[in-house]
Amino acid sequence: MVLVDADLGGANLHTCLGLEQPKSGLGDFIERRVARIEEIIVPSSVPNLSLVSGATDQLDIANPKHQQKLKLLRAVQGLEADYAILDIGSGTSFNVLDFFLVADHGILTLIPEPTSVENAYRFLKAAFYRRLRTVESLYGLGDALAAVGRAPAGTLQGPRALLAAVRERDPALGTLLEREMGKFRPRLIVNMTRTAGDREVGQAVVVAWRKYFGLEMDYLGCIGYDDDVWRSVRARQALLVQYPGGPTAAAVGGIVDSLLRLEQPVAAAVGGVPG
Repeated sequence: MVLVDADLGGANLHTCLGLEQPKSGLGDFIERRVARIEEIIVPSSVPNLSLVSGATDQLDIANPKHQQKLKLLRAVQGLEADYAILDIGSGTSFNVLDFFLVADHGILTLIPEPTSVENAYRFLKAAFYRRLRTVESLYGLGDALAAVGRAPAGTLQGPRALLAAVRERDPALGTLLEREMGKFRPRLIVNMTRTAGDREVGQAVVVAWRKYFGLEMDYLGCIGYDDDVWRSVRARQALLVQYPGGPTAAAVGGIVDSLLRLEQPVAAAVGGVPG
């Protein structure tokens, strides 16, 4: 398994794994100081787990050029690993969205607070339309996408409205678009839950996403608030190594089981939503 720290503006997975900042990272690959991404893979103290670090002192590496990003995405997809997990950070910049969309499983994490839930909907809507932009010319969606983008806030214009507009203009095209929309199926994790109400937030988000946007989402489970998390960060140790029998380890195990039941992944992008 390979962890790819693609949070280019705040890469810190090496610290969480108890590693010193690697001498080479994604910046060296993007800037062609190394030819292959495999050259910057470093082993961790966890068996069968390696890291591609995004940590760098170069300020401009957080915003790679389009061709640099495409090169990086292709390299990540070509990694020789059973699993590649991308940590992509938060926000709705094109770089974040493209890393999320390149994965076989796009996993979104949020905390049970209104601001985080609101940001989650905003991120997913942005990711959905970013995906449609890649097939815009194929389906002739330019006018319909522009109309939805201009809709006033709060009018519930979204994927459902877009599909209805396309179907009215061209039923056959609407069928193709519906099939394409069905391929966008994000996964959800709720983190730092404390109460029974917190643990119900995940299902509520799934129901709301389906009701208002007409799209499906898979809820993988929740992780309770655990002081061992910050203790492990301060100790610069992987949580599941430091506290393998703790409640968080059990919760993560359940989430992995849920993901494996959906289908065998070869890549997953994990993005967090700030509160």
